[in-house]
Amino acid sequence: MPDELDLTDRPTEPVRPKRRGRSKKRHRFLVVALGVVTTLALVVGLGSVWFVRHLDDNVDFQSYDDQLVDRPDKAEVADGPHEPLNILVMGSDTRDGAGNNIDGLTGDGERSDTTILFHLSADRTFAYGVSIPRDTLVDRPDCVGDDGSAIAGEDDVMWNEAFAVGGPACTMQQFEQLTGVRLDNYVKVDFNGFRDMVDAIDGVEVCIPEEISDPAHGIDIPAGTREIAGKEALSYVRARYTLGDGSDIGRIKRQQAFLAAMAGKVVSKGTLARVDRLFGFLDAATRSLQTDFDSVGDMKDVGTSFRSIGLDHIKFVTVPWQYSPEDPNRVEWLPSAKKLWRKVIKDKPLAGKVSDGVISAGDDVKGRTPTTGGSKGAVTTAQRESAGLCA
Repeated sequence: MPDELDLTDRPTEPVRPKRRGRSKKRHRFLVVALGVVTTLALVVGLGSVWFVRHLDDNVDFQSYDDQLVDRPDKAEVADGPHEPLNILVMGSDTRDGAGNNIDGLTGDGERSDTTILFHLSADRTFAYGVSIPRDTLVDRPDCVGDDGSAIAGEDDVMWNEAFAVGGPACTMQQFEQLTGVRLDNYVKVDFNGFRDMVDAIDGVEVCIPEEISDPAHGIDIPAGTREIAGKEALSYVRARYTLGDGSDIGRIKRQQAFLAAMAGKVVSKGTLARVDRLFGFLDAATRSLQTDFDSVGDMKDVGTSFRSIGLDHIKFVTVPWQYSPEDPNRVEWLPSAKKLWRKVIKDKPLAGKVSDGVISAGDDVKGRTPTTGGSKGAVTTAQRESAGLCA
């Protein structure tokens, strides 16, 4: 069998059944993968020693290595002067802290409904992000708590429960045990960081095909093509039941498209040439960041690698999935997911029929001509519709 990954190797998606009512109707946080955007911005000289120190002071540097056990080995590759990097990005839905209580839902703990694995190749010629749906049913492994106590695993539970019971460390343990992929670093961001980053670059242009109205959660966004920022941008990437098919999968695709547009603007001349925009973005990005990178300088080195790759070679995809036969409100990984994780382990690009389901940072997610002129991962009309974008 050739070492290829066909991301379309899955059955036609069934008509999605109507979701059951929830005891607590609450928009959970599905922030876009801000970790890679942060590193994309950290590619410039950073201005001054004072500003670098300021950014270092902003970041919450914390390692969970002592809570990770039975870790998979990292495969040795000889395709470049560097080693491949695997960075797990998690979005926190905490309402605690300045700017995070966006809907009055405090005191309900912290979850991470965004989990994205970013892979950066050893030869620095390609990179991709793999989104894992929060509704994925998994057998959660045992984890180690912050105090060293054992957190018992559980079968057939949602992916995002790991973060709720054991924080980032438990999610990292779960990811490594279920995929066989060794993580190099993690990044965790929250509500406030996302909103401030979008504001710092004066918004991101999106095409909203239909009005998004959810009075219960203070979301009211008119249809049309325009730049959105602040609470409106946060609401756009969080909206679920009031846009598209109402599924978590549709929301993930919309977030991937938003991230592609955001990454394009961050590395554009309009941002890199504006000191106020760039410094504002970096300040916002680091203030709500927790990571095990040693310093902002280390993040800058990774960011330089992302910039050298080029937007057209940075892809975003969702792990192959299907609705669970046992519970139509949940999803399961397809067997082809194993091929995807093998690609990551062996440091291979996304090969095969990647034009369906893949979004490139070089694509024009607003429905016009691709910005880089002819990416194989160009967004199709069907993808735009499923992502809540205009055709």
